[in-house]
Amino acid sequence: MYVDKPMRGHGLMQAIARVNRVFKDKPGGLVVDYIGIADELKKALADYTEGDRKEVGIDQEEAVEIMLEKYEIVSNLMRGFNYKAFFKAVPKEKMEIIASAMEHILAQKDGKERFVKYTTELLQAFALSVPNKEALKIRDDVGFFQAVKAQLVKSTVTPGKMQEELDTAIRQIISKAIVSDKVVDIFDALGMKKPDISILSDEFLEEIKGMKQKNLAFELLKKLLNDEIKVRSRKNLVQSKSFADMLEKSIRKYQNKSIETAKVIEELINLAKDMREANRRGEKLNLTEDELAFYDALEVNDSAVKVLGDETLRTIARELANTIRNNVTIDWTLRESVQARLRVMVKRVLKRYGYPPDKQKKATETVLEQATLIAKDWAEKAA
Repeated sequence: MYVDKPMRGHGLMQAIARVNRVFKDKPGGLVVDYIGIADELKKALADYTEGDRKEVGIDQEEAVEIMLEKYEIVSNLMRGFNYKAFFKAVPKEKMEIIASAMEHILAQKDGKERFVKYTTELLQAFALSVPNKEALKIRDDVGFFQAVKAQLVKSTVTPGKMQEELDTAIRQIISKAIVSDKVVDIFDALGMKKPDISILSDEFLEEIKGMKQKNLAFELLKKLLNDEIKVRSRKNLVQSKSFADMLEKSIRKYQNKSIETAKVIEELINLAKDMREANRRGEKLNLTEDELAFYDALEVNDSAVKVLGDETLRTIARELANTIRNNVTIDWTLRESVQARLRVMVKRVLKRYGYPPDKQKKATETVLEQATLIAKDWAEKAA
C-alpha cells in the first residue's frame, strides 16, 4: 500500500481497510512510508481492537517463514539447473541462461503453472519480509526467479489481466529491494526477430524448428498462434474456430505425451503455414475480408454445398455481405424484429441460389453469428 498524503486516525484506518476489501486474498499489508506516517499509524492502531489490528498487517517473522517455504519450493523446481551462473554472466549469456531456465521449467509436468504460482507467492512474502536479513540473503535468487517468471508469462499464454496487475503491484513494492537486470523479449534473447504471423516466413519457422529448447519452441509457437486466432475471431468466425480446434488438438497431444515435442512443433509449424495461406484466400477468390468470412460461413467444404461451385458460392457471399451491411443498426443484436428480418433475407438469398434445403437452417444461423462479429463496425460507420 502506498500513501501519498498525510493521513491520521479513522481516515488512515479506513484507507487500509479499503485496500483489504478490494484485495480480499491479499496476505497482510505493507505500508511504504515515504511521508512519515508510521507514527500516526501507531496512534491509530492504539484506538482499535486486537482484531482490527490483525486486519492491517501480519508479523514479519510469519512472512519470513512463508517466504522461506516458497523459496524452497521454487528452488526445488530449479533443481538440476545451475542458475547461479546467471549472476556472473555477461548480458548475452544471461539471456541464454533465462531461456534455458524456461526450458528446464517447461519440461516438467505442469512446470509453468507451478513455477508462476509459487514464484508469485514467493514475491508476495518477500515484499512483506524486506528488510529482514533472511530476505536480503536470497534477494538475488528472487530477482532471477522473477525474471524467469516474467518471461514465462510474457512469452507463453498469459493468465489474464488480474495476474498482470498483480505482477505490476509486486514489482512496485520490491523494485528497490531486488537487483535484477531488465529482461528483453525472449525472441531477442534467442537472437531471433519477433515475427508478424501474417507474414510468418519459412525462414523464421525453420529457426523455431531448429531451436535446442524444444519445449520453449512449443510455447512460443503456441502463443503466436493463439494470438493470431484471437485476432481472427473478431473477423472470421468459422476460420478462427477451425484453427482453434486444430491448435487445441495438438496441445492436447503434447500435454498427454502422446506425441514427441519435435513432432508437435512440426504440427504447429504446418498450422502456421495454413494460417498464412488462409490470408491469401480472399485474394485468390476475389473476395474482400468481410465477404470471405461469409463465404466460409456457407460450409463450402460440405459435399452437398460444393456442387454449387465456387462462382455461385462467391456470389452468395457477396450478396449476404451487402444485404447485412445495408440492413443492420447499432442495436440490431438487441432487437428481435431486426434479427427476424435479417434471418428471412438470408434464407431468401440461399434459396434463390439453390443452396441445399437441409443445410439452410445451420448456414443461416452461422451467417447471422458471423454478422454479429463485424456488423457493429458497419453500423457505427453508417451512423
